[in-house]
Amino acid sequence: MIEAKGLCKYYGPFIAVENISFVIPKGQVVAFLGPNGAGKTTLMRMLTGYLAPSEGIASIAGFDVRTARIEASKHLGYLPENGPMYPDMTPRELLMFFGEARRMNPTKLHQRIDAVIESCALDLVVEKPIGHLSKGLKQRVGLAQALLHDPDVLIMDEPTAGLDPNQIRQFRNNVRQLSETKTLLISTHILPEAEATADRVLLVNRGRLLFDGTLTDLQENGSLEEPFYRLTADGSTQPATVSGH
Repeated sequence: MIEAKGLCKYYGPFIAVENISFVIPKGQVVAFLGPNGAGKTTLMRMLTGYLAPSEGIASIAGFDVRTARIEASKHLGYLPENGPMYPDMTPRELLMFFGEARRMNPTKLHQRIDAVIESCALDLVVEKPIGHLSKGLKQRVGLAQALLHDPDVLIMDEPTAGLDPNQIRQFRNNVRQLSETKTLLISTHILPEAEATADRVLLVNRGRLLFDGTLTDLQENGSLEEPFYRLTADGSTQPATVSGH
């Protein structure tokens, strides 16, 4: 459902992402781990078609995001970190705006708005201006927007950054429910989030993929902390043993 083939992104002499390849099959929940500045957001943007790669191919549900972007977008929901919203709109108005922009059938659009309002627990704030909502509620509105067209694939960039413990618990519950029907790629540098939600880990540092495998493969004594530190704190760019998928 998500595939990267030799993805690279260069900014002059600076290498943001270097020759990253992986395949994520249907129904898998994958945590994309790495320290700040590792290249996670750049890769996310290439996978979603927001940013063109310098080299390589990104595809969603078999559609190249550069040459078949509209078709790929039909299968993709994207929740960027601190995604922009219209603060004067209510959540319902925002969802209507995005649904109409996607040219969704009016009847189906109203059904989907009701469905995502319920699944993201927005019932009590759906008529309030988004600018008046807390960060956690804004994050739920962003998730509702990403789910509006019922995509097969959901990509989320640092979705729990700045949330309090209760909001993080709500997010984890959402992920567990979504994982029953969708393929998820979640970028984070917060190790407990990976341990709580993911089946598989992709770990990057300095734009290179260092590990691709299960949580158990990467953990030491039941924790990700030590292997994460060892692979990233010294600026390592040498891949660890990679599991096949």
